[in-house]
Amino acid sequence: MLIEPQKIPDVLLITPDIHQDNRGYFLESFHLLKYSDEGFNATFVQDNEAFSEKNVVRGLHYQLKYPQGKLIRCIRGIILDVGVDIRENSDTFGQYVSNRLTSDRKEMMYVPEGFAHGYSVLSDDAIIQYKCTEYYHPEDEYGIKWNDPELGIEWEITNPIISGKDSNLPYLKGMENSMYPKKGL
Repeated sequence: MLIEPQKIPDVLLITPDIHQDNRGYFLESFHLLKYSDEGFNATFVQDNEAFSEKNVVRGLHYQLKYPQGKLIRCIRGIILDVGVDIRENSDTFGQYVSNRLTSDRKEMMYVPEGFAHGYSVLSDDAIIQYKCTEYYHPEDEYGIKWNDPELGIEWEITNPIISGKDSNLPYLKGMENSMYPKKGL
């Protein structure tokens, strides 16, 4: 297994060891002791799965009172996975990390607590699975508009499909009900 800190070092790209033969493949998508030996010490309490079609953008979502770290993997297709740093007093506040996650390469991205998370679907469709460090609390759900010009995220798609809820999210500068400062982005 290879764990690589990204340009924001708390975000990790994880490439598992894949054992492949004529029957197929096997991999450990999570192993507490092996991850701990590498300095990765998250405790997961919930697993989620989502299906989306090409050009769907989901996010950017976060929780404030019950922040979630997420270990994301794409089990079918290709996604562009994105984490935006919204941590109070962070030197990288308002910056993002993105990685293509594919079912072929089987890499995973860890987006820690204090980040907004989203993804776009680059293949005909995609299924993602992700582990969370906190339970989902619908009353604590917030978000940032996916196409916030100050963030400048290149989602690698045209004609995005966005939910009504995600279309109405505020820009990072306009976040309400947030404990995070609006740091002159």
